[in-house]
Amino acid sequence: MHIPVLPKEVIEYLDPKPNENFIDCTIGEGGHTTAILERNKPKGKVLGIEIDPELYQKLKSRMAEIRNSKLETRNRLILVNDSYVNLAETVRKQRFKPVSGILFDLGFSSWHLEESGRGFSFEKNEPLDMRYNPENPLTAEKIVNNWSEREIEKILREYGEERFTKRIAREIIQERKIKPIKTTFQLVETIKKSTPIWYHHRRIHPATRTFQALRIAVNDELNNLKKALPQAVEILEKDGRLAVISFHSLEDRIVKNFFRENLKILTKKPIRPSLEEIEINPRSRSAKLRVGQK
Repeated sequence: MHIPVLPKEVIEYLDPKPNENFIDCTIGEGGHTTAILERNKPKGKVLGIEIDPELYQKLKSRMAEIRNSKLETRNRLILVNDSYVNLAETVRKQRFKPVSGILFDLGFSSWHLEESGRGFSFEKNEPLDMRYNPENPLTAEKIVNNWSEREIEKILREYGEERFTKRIAREIIQERKIKPIKTTFQLVETIKKSTPIWYHHRRIHPATRTFQALRIAVNDELNNLKKALPQAVEILEKDGRLAVISFHSLEDRIVKNFFRENLKILTKKPIRPSLEEIEINPRSRSAKLRVGQK
């Protein structure tokens, strides 16, 4: 079961009131949206956007169950299978306004790690895919096997902030000459071969930063975020709120700088999960929530 990150804090800062409309740009498995729908009834709506078609179908089924139980969401939840990079166009097509608040949760869901079979986790032996949208022609396998050493080194440095960038990139090139690197475990072994033993025994797994870098590159995550944030501000009503949960310094830097230049900042420092939340949901430990007002 996916546990939404910082759920109380998101609701506190977005502050949904009856009959107000909100957009969840990364609806995932619907945790934050469900909480918003409980507070903006009877007529408030949520536009939920999900890029992954498989997760979108799963969410539709789940929301149908919720509709038939305690939470009356009929005509109040609009689901769209698209990327938030097309936010303005989606809002125009759905004629969705006025909008009081917008949420981006930039973490990928538990479903992607545990059930998708697309190689997001270095703890499962799966094909090196890492796409949120299966129609995307670029996969992690293509990067690892076809890109030059310099290009691989660049994404590991810029998107992974990996300290052993050169070593890992060089080892990938050597390994793929012998045999194509097609699975997550092959890549993990390559990373371990190219890094010192002490690096394998730290709190963070030695493959974490490489996997992060590949996922960001495959899905063009940072560029999409830079394109989506201005659209969100344009869509918001005056005094509307924009909340963004990021999970690594690259995303957080983009959000921080954008907020400083375009919004009234409501969180002087980013909101972090409590120790209690981290204990229940260890994946929340790196989350940072920033909120701004138009």
